[in-house]
Amino acid sequence: MFNHTTLIIIVTVIVSLIAWQNKAVLNRLIFYPPAIEDGQWYRFITHGFIHADSMHLLFNMFTLYFFGRAIEGLYEPFLGGYGFIVFYLLAIIVAMIPSYLKNKGNASYLSLGASGGVSAVLFAFILLAPWDMIYLFAVIPIPAILFAVAYVVYSINANKRGGSNINHMAHLWGGAFGVVATIALEPRVLPHFINALLSPSF
Repeated sequence: MFNHTTLIIIVTVIVSLIAWQNKAVLNRLIFYPPAIEDGQWYRFITHGFIHADSMHLLFNMFTLYFFGRAIEGLYEPFLGGYGFIVFYLLAIIVAMIPSYLKNKGNASYLSLGASGGVSAVLFAFILLAPWDMIYLFAVIPIPAILFAVAYVVYSINANKRGGSNINHMAHLWGGAFGVVATIALEPRVLPHFINALLSPSF
């Protein structure tokens, strides 16, 4: 069966490739506060379908492929079977709201990439399987819950330091949305997470 995770990846790869070849397309889709102030609200979504380079795209889509397929079924009963797509798109939007509010008057601010949505998917997976192994750089095994703690601490510190082209704030808010939205949709996930957390298995 052709799943929604694969569909999102295909669309993202195609749009990213087109944007790399056509600067006008990139400029039209990228997150740019002054353009949003002019009413181009669609950029809250479209920025999540373009990427800075091939490594940026590969990392996000590689992560989405493995964890999206693992949790997609949880959202399938909602919104006529399109729950996962809506969850993913909302994550991209919500993850950028704090950055937008902070940079509304910043004409030099730009942001792109699916990291907000991917972070939501990753943290939703951690709720379901906190002790499953996540392979950092596809090599180093780390229990998912420990990865989540390290990821949050790193992102907070990196966001405070600044000086990076990475939108760490979007990562944090995307992850937070993934946790809150998943528990709101399926409250049984929370006691499942707590029970799993108290019963480590490797």
